[in-house]
Amino acid sequence: MTRVAAVDCGTNSIRLLIAEPADDGSLVDVARDMQVVRLGQGVDATGEFAPEAIERVRAALADYVDDMIDASVDRVRMVATSATRDAGNRDEFFAMTAGLLGEVQPGAVAEVISGEEEARLSFRGAVGDLDPADGPFVVTDLGGGSTEVVVGSVSGGDAVVAGAYSTNIGCVRLTERALASDPPTLDEVDAAVGYARQELAKAFAAVDVSAARTWVGVAGTLTTFAALHAELDHYDPDVIHLSRIPLADLHRLCSKIVSMTRAERLALGPMHPGRADVIGGGALVTQELARNFADRAAITEMVVSEHDILDGIALGLLE
Repeated sequence: MTRVAAVDCGTNSIRLLIAEPADDGSLVDVARDMQVVRLGQGVDATGEFAPEAIERVRAALADYVDDMIDASVDRVRMVATSATRDAGNRDEFFAMTAGLLGEVQPGAVAEVISGEEEARLSFRGAVGDLDPADGPFVVTDLGGGSTEVVVGSVSGGDAVVAGAYSTNIGCVRLTERALASDPPTLDEVDAAVGYARQELAKAFAAVDVSAARTWVGVAGTLTTFAALHAELDHYDPDVIHLSRIPLADLHRLCSKIVSMTRAERLALGPMHPGRADVIGGGALVTQELARNFADRAAITEMVVSEHDILDGIALGLLE
């Protein structure tokens, strides 16, 4: 049985999926993991990775390589997204990943993928468990440094992308740029909303979402909102996957999160410790997305998927 490993290293977290194929061509999870490493720490201001950020990634990736070896992984692909596209000292990062990934598959190294490819991989992973009749779908991958908006459908079992755009706005980038206080001041929130609105306008100018019938949200900010909406006392991916949040509830939840202190957010049961300080920025981006989908496509709820870019990468490796 072929086993593959997908690694996604973003601005805020690094994640692993080890999977093998099912008889119907879908994925069977062998292992999933997420660690907050904050690779994008200060990149927006300095243009370079902080040495301590690279070390955090190295330690996490070393653990993942051990997991891959223990699971007898045949092929691995690691993608590095928004922060890595922006960093001036990214060669140091790539050398580190080559040394570790080479233990699993000689010659393997992290790849910088475009925002458009990131969007397409996220779409493929996100819609795999949805009824094609609920499409067209608009998938949003709200990360630490970027947010991808991608529209498409499922035909004959294949994901067909009609349009995709990656914006330079995410929970870490927006927090570092505009939300310095704890909790944020009204002026900071106004400035952050203005920046988010400006960046997302570029996505909606490039991608026509008017025909979309279902909004699918992926990645940690949105899955955390699903856990909070379900009033879970701990993060449970089985409950979160394919859960639905009415947009009115989502707006109320986001407003509450923005107004909280970091300590108050951290006390929420499903909140990951590495997300509490930046999820307010993610909440403001989410509200702007929700407003646009309601206005442009009359969408009334968000479906949350635990499957995302990792699943898209793994499916590609199995092909």
